[in-house]
Amino acid sequence: MTLPPLDVSRETLARIEAFVPLLLRWNERINLIAPTTEAVLRQRHVADSLQLLPLIPPGEGAVGDLGSGGGFPGLVLAMALERSVHLVEADRRKAAFLQTAAGELGLTHVRVHAARIEAVSLPPLAVLTARALAPLERMLPWAERLLAPDGVAIFPKGRSALEEMEAAALGWTMTAERFKSTTDAEASIFRLTRIRRAGA
Repeated sequence: MTLPPLDVSRETLARIEAFVPLLLRWNERINLIAPTTEAVLRQRHVADSLQLLPLIPPGEGAVGDLGSGGGFPGLVLAMALERSVHLVEADRRKAAFLQTAAGELGLTHVRVHAARIEAVSLPPLAVLTARALAPLERMLPWAERLLAPDGVAIFPKGRSALEEMEAAALGWTMTAERFKSTTDAEASIFRLTRIRRAGA
């Protein structure tokens, strides 16, 4: 499937322009992104995150992002959303960066959780995202636990997307939509609902 068109406000673009130099300064001290991707930061990381925006259902329900790291995709999405966003990052230095960035960008609706995914306590989420975190079959138990009954998981995946879905389908049932990435010809984005263990 083709992604819906992306519409980003001037306020969101202004936040992104303030975010990029902040991330690059922090990247000199802690590994937020690979140094080889600094030159293509806007395309490789920012645009790659923003393309998820049209897949997020409208509403006021909370959004959660697992393994937020340098803020992709969760913090970038939060720049364009006016709803509660929870960023989960176990590395305390990266969590400190996320907290600082949210504060400097005026993202008062963002909460950073410096905790492991298995231990984090969140409200039932309307939307769950995660990027370059783990194989799909490892992420589905987290999605099942954290999502509200009608919640949506949005997971970008690389060239192994179909293999990951086949492996996950052995133990899980779900309604799955697959979209072509606009930033990587070999990547896909899964939008998943009704995630259940097989036989449950």
